[in-house]
Amino acid sequence: MEPTFHRIALIGKPDSERIAQTLPPLYQHLVKRGKEVLVERSCARFIDGSPPAFALNDLGQHCDLAIVIGGDGTLLTAARVLAEQDIPLIGVNLGRLGFLVDISPQLALSTLDAILEGRYRAEERRMLRAVILRDGETVAEQTAVNEVVIHSWNSTSMIEIITFIDGVFLNSQRSDGLIISTPTGSTAYALSGGGPILYPTLQAIELVPINPHSLTNRPIVISDDSIVEIAFRYSKDFRARLACDNVSIPDIAIGDRICIAKSPRPFRILHPVGHDFFEILRVKLNWSGGYQA
Repeated sequence: MEPTFHRIALIGKPDSERIAQTLPPLYQHLVKRGKEVLVERSCARFIDGSPPAFALNDLGQHCDLAIVIGGDGTLLTAARVLAEQDIPLIGVNLGRLGFLVDISPQLALSTLDAILEGRYRAEERRMLRAVILRDGETVAEQTAVNEVVIHSWNSTSMIEIITFIDGVFLNSQRSDGLIISTPTGSTAYALSGGGPILYPTLQAIELVPINPHSLTNRPIVISDDSIVEIAFRYSKDFRARLACDNVSIPDIAIGDRICIAKSPRPFRILHPVGHDFFEILRVKLNWSGGYQA
């Protein structure tokens, strides 16, 4: 008996070279299965006729499953928007092997059939919520699937970041910035900064300094129930910005405080039954040197 995935949204990267070859067959296949199929507005032109089309911000009100066709970045954007409606996501990969979009276009139809028949692995991935406080008032807030990054705008000048965990002073560091990452983001920017790889469903947050001016400043992993608070030490050359995944909030003021905590809602992702995170690591990071288990 099929789960109740009756209304399915297709979300794609419209400038991808392969979207025109991948999206229409998926649409037709789902329609033949008797599904109500909606299309994210920027991709509707790839499908003949007039499929129901909605802006991404509105899709969550009209679907109970979303299929993302593109790369990890496309899925990140969809996850931030659709998590509020608890819409599960499936990722069809049009680029290089992705950590999130793990279904190849060649196997997409058969894999989707299996998922729609209830054969899948579901994961909940925690997200972060960053709030910028100025004189005690919230001036900006944003959600991140991978990471919240605070960094200097001036390539020749460091910033001094003061970090508190649950109200307790952690450290003061001069650096190019700080990455506050989810386990999902531990294979993204945090990895290039020397942070550890965290299993995706761990209930943890990692803090990774960016080019710290101290050899003893190292990444640290904390509970995802913790609240990270960031302040800055005065500098006449201070210019900083904050980015949540690919969404940037420029012009952080020297007196601002930034609070980062677990977002109230995770996002859900559905994988094929044979999904293996360690296999993705081996392939993506070229581990094992040809060893066959």
